[in-house]
Amino acid sequence: MKAMLSTAAGGPDALEWTEMDDPSPKKGEVRIAVKAAGVNFPDTLIIQDLYQIKPPRPFAPGGEVSGVIEEIGAGVDGWAVGDRVIAMTGFGGFVTKICVPARALLKMPDDMPFEEAACFIFTYGTSHHALKDRAALQSGETLLILGAAGGVGAAAIELGKAAGARVIAAVSSKDKATFCKDIGADETIIYPRDMDRDAQKLLSGNIKKMAGAGGVNVAYDAVGGDYAEPVIRSMAWAGRFLVVGFPAGIPKIPLNLPLLKSCQIVGVFWGASVHQDPTGHMRNMSELFELYQQKLIRPRISASFPMADAAKALDLIADRKVLGKVVLTT
Repeated sequence: MKAMLSTAAGGPDALEWTEMDDPSPKKGEVRIAVKAAGVNFPDTLIIQDLYQIKPPRPFAPGGEVSGVIEEIGAGVDGWAVGDRVIAMTGFGGFVTKICVPARALLKMPDDMPFEEAACFIFTYGTSHHALKDRAALQSGETLLILGAAGGVGAAAIELGKAAGARVIAAVSSKDKATFCKDIGADETIIYPRDMDRDAQKLLSGNIKKMAGAGGVNVAYDAVGGDYAEPVIRSMAWAGRFLVVGFPAGIPKIPLNLPLLKSCQIVGVFWGASVHQDPTGHMRNMSELFELYQQKLIRPRISASFPMADAAKALDLIADRKVLGKVVLTT
């Protein structure tokens, strides 16, 4: 087998495409022949030791894969060699073969391509948990998404529309705005890359104008930094501000704002929620597969690379140039 290994903290160029022995599944595990691996923003952080999880080196990044079971360990029931599966790995997914606990597997829908399957769990799982479990988004409400053209943002657009919300997509360029409209956003806002105080006031004014007198009921913030405060200033009474990620930096929020708006600032840690509430996670996955079968959601893959070129994929993610998802194939 081959693996894209991080042997020292650093950027994508520090990764090494390495030949290794095939792993053998332990009790309760299966071995998967990986067909595709999704690429996500945390992959750019974990290789720099900037993520919540810091695996011992050497390790491969990659939190979600799709493939075919090729060997089953002792004590595993309900799975067979040849089954097409999706697996959440946390890390370790940029490999050609991987052993994972059977409890981490999901059966792929028969008509789902491997590339889409590898780009499904992380983004849709995060956004469904955020909008349904944490925000209780209702039909007719206004949903604003910061960073709407990325993986989780694009998923939030589709899920927001499926829930009956009016969706405003906030992005950093015209091509990203076009992409968001194409996948269902009702309105778009383009914000500048450099967010000074004047730009904050302009962004807040644009959001208020587009949201209308009622304001934003649910804000999905996948950007953070100085972009967060203008959104909170635009919230509706009793709105819900979802903290999903902060690639632009950890925001500094004046706490008088949630008081004046009587709004909630709600954390979204989907990865931890999977372990805290596995029953709820499986229910959400079942709902997401149903939405996929109804053709209401579908991973929007804008770039595909051979796994040996994982560094190029990670550079795209880090530079915030991605529309939707990026996938690696074996």
